[in-house]
Amino acid sequence: PSELQALAPLKSDWQTLFSPKTTGAMRAVAHQLIYCPFKGIAKRLYLQSKVYELMALQVEAITQPEAALQTAPFKQDTIARIYYAAEILRSRLEYPPSQTDLAQQVGLGTRTLQKGFKAVFGLTPFAYLTQQRMQLAEQLLRQPNCTVAEVSNIVGYANPARFAAAFKRHFGITPSECLQGKKIF
Repeated sequence: PSELQALAPLKSDWQTLFSPKTTGAMRAVAHQLIYCPFKGIAKRLYLQSKVYELMALQVEAITQPEAALQTAPFKQDTIARIYYAAEILRSRLEYPPSQTDLAQQVGLGTRTLQKGFKAVFGLTPFAYLTQQRMQLAEQLLRQPNCTVAEVSNIVGYANPARFAAAFKRHFGITPSECLQGKKIF
């Protein structure tokens, strides 16, 4: 296509052409690739779709550099605050702050935090917290001498039944099945 002719010239600046400025959207997709919330075939499909999304963002940045930079919805400082908020959530899985408290701790408005999480991680703060809890729970359940009740408390669920329901929704198997070594697909 004529839009991609810029990728084929025999110029000496081809390295610059293939290395456009990284945007917030590209960083968000890269983070989603690293912290894939799925397993098995769903993981493969998710990762493939994210690679295509990243390729589309790269092509957009090459063919329309001014448009790609305009799509970055947040300043670097705001993105850094969103990552800091994610770090706070990961460090306090058992007793996480409310969304309002979290926003105050990182110096953002509640709506900015909500929109920022969605842009950077592809999840709301609550969904991100749940994802982190489930990943830790799965790791703990694979350890010997753990009980579902212990893991439930460690990851912030006072009610083991609610934990079990959330775990099954997330992984498709129960915590007990995970304890027994059943694989997650």
